[in-house]
Amino acid sequence: MLNKRNTKCFGIEKNNPTFAALKSVLCLGSTCEAGAYNQTRFLTIMELPSKYNPAEVESKWYQYWLQHNMFHSDPDKREPYTIVIPPPNVTGVLHMGHILNNTIQDILVRRARMLGKNACWVPGTDHASIATEAKIVEKLRNEGIKKTDIGREAFIGHAWEWTHKHGGIILEQLKKLGASCDWERTCFTMDEARSESVIKVFLDLYEKGLIYRGVRMINWDPKAQTALSDEEVIYKEVQSKLYYLRYKVEDEDRYATIATTRPETILGDTAVCINPNDESKAWLRGKKLLVPIIDRPVPIIEDEYVDIEFGTGCLKVTPAHDVNDYMLGEKYRLDSINIFNNDGTLNEHGAMYAGMDRFEVRSRIEKDLKAAGLLEKVEDYTNKVGFSERTNEAIEPKLSMQWFLKMSDLAKPALEAVENDEIKLIPPKYKNTYRYWMENVKDWCISRQLWWGHRIPAYYLPEGGFVVAASPEEALKKANAVRMKDACPCGCSGLRPLRPEDLRQDEDVLDTWFSSWLWPISVFDGINQPDNKEINYYYPTNDLVTAPDILFFWVARMIISGFEYRQESCFKNVYLTGIVRDKQGRKMSKSLGNSPDPIELMDKYGADGVRMGMMLAAPAGNDVLFDEALCEQGRNFNNKIWNAYRLIRSWQVDPELAQPQASALAVEWFEAQLQKTMSEMDDLFSKYRLSEAMMCVYKLFWDEFSSWFLEIIKPAYQQPIDSTTHKAVFGFFEQLCLLLHPFMPFITEELWQNLDQRKSGESLMLQQQRLPGSYNQTILDKFDLTKVVVSGIRTIRLEKNIPEKTALALEILGEHESDYYSLMVKMGNLSSITKVSEKAADAASFMVNTTEYCLRLGNLVDTGEERIKLQSELDYQEGFLKSILKKLDNPNFVNRAPEVVIEAERKKLTDAQNKIQAIKDSLDSLGIKGIS
Repeated sequence: MLNKRNTKCFGIEKNNPTFAALKSVLCLGSTCEAGAYNQTRFLTIMELPSKYNPAEVESKWYQYWLQHNMFHSDPDKREPYTIVIPPPNVTGVLHMGHILNNTIQDILVRRARMLGKNACWVPGTDHASIATEAKIVEKLRNEGIKKTDIGREAFIGHAWEWTHKHGGIILEQLKKLGASCDWERTCFTMDEARSESVIKVFLDLYEKGLIYRGVRMINWDPKAQTALSDEEVIYKEVQSKLYYLRYKVEDEDRYATIATTRPETILGDTAVCINPNDESKAWLRGKKLLVPIIDRPVPIIEDEYVDIEFGTGCLKVTPAHDVNDYMLGEKYRLDSINIFNNDGTLNEHGAMYAGMDRFEVRSRIEKDLKAAGLLEKVEDYTNKVGFSERTNEAIEPKLSMQWFLKMSDLAKPALEAVENDEIKLIPPKYKNTYRYWMENVKDWCISRQLWWGHRIPAYYLPEGGFVVAASPEEALKKANAVRMKDACPCGCSGLRPLRPEDLRQDEDVLDTWFSSWLWPISVFDGINQPDNKEINYYYPTNDLVTAPDILFFWVARMIISGFEYRQESCFKNVYLTGIVRDKQGRKMSKSLGNSPDPIELMDKYGADGVRMGMMLAAPAGNDVLFDEALCEQGRNFNNKIWNAYRLIRSWQVDPELAQPQASALAVEWFEAQLQKTMSEMDDLFSKYRLSEAMMCVYKLFWDEFSSWFLEIIKPAYQQPIDSTTHKAVFGFFEQLCLLLHPFMPFITEELWQNLDQRKSGESLMLQQQRLPGSYNQTILDKFDLTKVVVSGIRTIRLEKNIPEKTALALEILGEHESDYYSLMVKMGNLSSITKVSEKAADAASFMVNTTEYCLRLGNLVDTGEERIKLQSELDYQEGFLKSILKKLDNPNFVNRAPEVVIEAERKKLTDAQNKIQAIKDSLDSLGIKGIS
């Protein structure tokens, strides 16, 4: 490479001009006498591949970041920036929603690091009781094993084994995306610290009287065989039937007709209700009706709840299987007859239908009612039916003994925090939804009839009653204290202290959300150790990125827990993403085959390409219409960045060369453009308009840097560049890498590392972004005008087939400052620029505002063909002029339109008139008059 005397570089003598160029390009400011440089560094630069290979680059730099522990955070004196990941289910694999959500989080976290903050992104997974238990049950079923045959302890063993094997898959997949989580902090909602937190909170809320146990009407999922909270029920519009049934009046030969969508539930009827104000039903007062098929007599009750105008005016009352009927049953002390087993089949109260599935019974009972003459008619009917959010099974309202958390008082500070913007929802349109939920909050059913999850810490005594305790040992002490407090010390009462086997722990587990609602606190162990260093430093967190469909499930409940256990909000901003849909607007699903595999997309387009493709379509709160072509656009941008870097790397430097005026102006302009873009991005980030912020830097690189700046400063073929401009272009490229890095971390790291000789452990992600400074808008305005003029020159060249290499003379009629002439000469390949008072006969022109720019074409143009083009353009412009005049001559438009609109039309009029005159002048110069 270098000889011992440092007088040769790759065989090039020191006095050769190329030697200086190599020194400038390859050594980047090295102080060695002959431009000595590190051999490894040189080879890194020289071996930069012609094509960007995302797979090689991404794996290399992610391992580098991990190896140097760059994602880890510890409390220090810096301002903290904290995000907790919405913990994905351990059953989950990466889907497009995860790509969107975690790309946004990573952008926010990486930018925070580059602003000098101590960024901490806490990852983790959710044990997902219903989904995980379903997976284990299915796995065991395939092995010929029933859950009930092996018992709870063995089943839990299988669940843990499955979780350890599969639960971390999705987190590993997030690494491929570039997620810069602090992996040392990875949490699981059922790990020791989180489980201890859940039990501690349950005990606390129970002791405060906020958790209670009772029989209530709940939502039952027959497939998962567990209770669901109201928020876990999704209501869908379905095409049903309305059955008109005939109920015989007891001891009379008369019938009352009652309409229902669920004829199978007549077996649980315990009354029929009419409205006391409905005179048409007065004849039924005081009587009893016979339930069809089974002939069980039920009383007539009267209540204004019945809508006289709906149906027949008679309402069958089934307190065990309808929420509203349950309230009527409580009011009138009616019996409740539960006709369903937990799996949705009918029990012994189902008479001849016992053991049959509920939907099978519906079909069967329709036939039986018709055969018995008790079915008057059936109509098509559209209604809303509740489905389980987890299993998509139609839920059954059911009376059941469950555990509940009182929510009304807990919700008040959480509502107030969002109302007064202490916690900001982005976009704010979701405040109305949040307000509605919180003002109408119901007690939360927190128990689930499952085995996988946090088991409810309630222990039942042999003689009845229960105690709530953190452990079996503590439960035994409490139970004995309760049992023995009234016992005679001499033992004559016959009571003995209880033994461990005398207590029975509640079989149910807590709702999964009961652990995840503590997530922002529990990941820093703030429940178990409320005054520890980490919770005091990292809490409250800064931003939460999640989907709006869990705004109440999770977000609202976390806010509640934050005020209950930290007396402050748990985060400051909630960024609500949209739902990822296909380009036709359909929700992505396996059944439609429109949900691409994110891993395959990243293999094809690179992680940076997929990240950018997703963000191109991701305005906050709006649904994302994903198109794979967006990922291709992202990949193309990667290639653009790569090729731009290879271009500037290829330029040789002549340190003796003076900086051209055009390059000096370009540097001055791009610095102003860079500052303006940085200011715009700062503003957009503050408003969480991340997609627009990315477009800012995308346009800055593609349009301003590549299409204009590099074209202006680019040296002629095989000619060197001056050192001042060379230094500036590399400085700008580094700044662009800094701005792009949060969006595209891999390619920017690769190129930044290649920009200069770096030490081990250095990384772009740890560099500080420049704060936006002031910029000269006049420079930007002048350059914008120059771009318009250059574009006009290029358009004429294109229209008239004049090669770029042919220099043209430009003549200007009107005002134009001369300080940017050098740019116009360089970019337009002009031989001269002069101001004239009239247009030459051989000139082709275009207008910019009120100034006309004329290119002397001489004999470069076919005049016959040119006349045809000009006449066509004249016809179009004159037609356009007539349409504007017609609008401005219309009194209704002029009197009603806003002044700003009228002024815009007048400007169009002036522009059209100027263009027409210019075209006519051109035709005159060719010896033909325009046809008006």
